[in-house]
Amino acid sequence: RALEGETVTHVLVTHGHSDHSPLATPLAQWAGCKTYAKNCGVPTAKGELGSADDLGFMPDVKVGDGDVISGPGWTLDVIETPGHTCNHLCFGLREENACLSGDHIMGWSTTVVAPPDGDMGDYMRSLDKIQSRKFDTLWPTHGDPVRGREFVDHFITEYANHRRAREAAILDQLRAGQSSIPEMVKVMYAEVDKRLHPAAAMSVLGHMIELIKTGVAVSPDDKPTVRSHFELVKTPV
Repeated sequence: RALEGETVTHVLVTHGHSDHSPLATPLAQWAGCKTYAKNCGVPTAKGELGSADDLGFMPDVKVGDGDVISGPGWTLDVIETPGHTCNHLCFGLREENACLSGDHIMGWSTTVVAPPDGDMGDYMRSLDKIQSRKFDTLWPTHGDPVRGREFVDHFITEYANHRRAREAAILDQLRAGQSSIPEMVKVMYAEVDKRLHPAAAMSVLGHMIELIKTGVAVSPDDKPTVRSHFELVKTPV
């Protein structure tokens, strides 16, 4: 009904999670057009929480950083923003200086960065990348739009600050001798509905893997999970 009287020429997919990509191919077939995305992403490890990838999805046209998709009266710049997933894309609408931000920046909550597909270091760099574009509006796929250049800048800064605050809290837990992610979550997310603790644990794991990459923490497991144990190597300067 929403498309009555309209012509759909492109179906754009920000990433392959199961709440995003499953309708893409049927919609494109109905409209007689093609799907556009980077690729299908990486499956979440069995038993780990996270939005399962739609592994049956593969775009008709693969696009990446710097590609341009256009039509009558609109021009979209493809912006690679890995972090939430390895294949996440945002799309910059030139005519409105707006960003279709997918799950990279949501309007109602912060984004889960869940390994193995999610990467916290990539995520923080991608936030900087979008912030540097100085968009006037963010159109997320979850939550309300973020409007006004100054507010967009502030919103992204607060997004990054939230992740830094979580990292600081994890370091405090490690300094106190806590080595278990589920036990950390009980303290760090004490005010959060316990039903969300498994998702919180995945974000903590994302931070922990980044701390291991930067030499701040260590785990005896080559491929750490939320059930692994961790310890502090050194306090970052």
